[in-house]
Amino acid sequence: MKPKAIFCWSGGKDSALALYKVKQENKYIITALLTTLNAEFKRVSMHGVREELLDMQAKSIGLPLLKMFVSEGTNAEYEKTMETLLLKYKAQGVSKVIFGDIFLEDLRTYRENNLAKAGLTAEFPLWKRDTKELINEFLTNGFKTITCCVNDAYLGQDRVGEEINEEFIKTLPANVDPCGENGEYHTFCFAGPIFKTPIHFTTGEKVYKPLEIKTTDFDPDKPLTKGFWFCDLIAG
Repeated sequence: MKPKAIFCWSGGKDSALALYKVKQENKYIITALLTTLNAEFKRVSMHGVREELLDMQAKSIGLPLLKMFVSEGTNAEYEKTMETLLLKYKAQGVSKVIFGDIFLEDLRTYRENNLAKAGLTAEFPLWKRDTKELINEFLTNGFKTITCCVNDAYLGQDRVGEEINEEFIKTLPANVDPCGENGEYHTFCFAGPIFKTPIHFTTGEKVYKPLEIKTTDFDPDKPLTKGFWFCDLIAG
């Protein structure tokens, strides 16, 4: 019998491509999608996408959606809430959690350590794949996605709310990963082979949010993030 798994769903392109690959390989029974949302604003963490659009994605994909709401935004809160949720689903036979991460070693270790507390293991379908090849594969398979958040250390206001295509990738600055794996940009996927029907939405205002969490870590080789540009996406 195939192992039962939960799929960590951000709503973006990497999640979409990873889910597509998992469905093709058919090695796991995907019991649900799992997404973290901000409890106050009811939006996907870091992406800023409205809960309503997330619901529309899950309905079109045809999988149940587990929503994990966080309010403090701390690692401790995230870890405690996640462990409680995962233990519940472990009792129902889930043994795997699947992520769309590509090459960030520290993030993978963090995820694996958290899952180990609940006695679960992780799966990374896109791991160590060349990001230029991945974004080309994403587009070739007919997926469509739009930037919903960009890091101002790498991209400006003009690049948020922009649909990703060959021209978008070609015109990215040299220091931006093609998949935005270092957090340069985040996306909302609205069409492709995992969806029964496209997600209909319009673009609203662009909002700038200064970085609230200050860090003592400073890498002179990396651009300094001062904040993020978000494009409000509205269902319909």
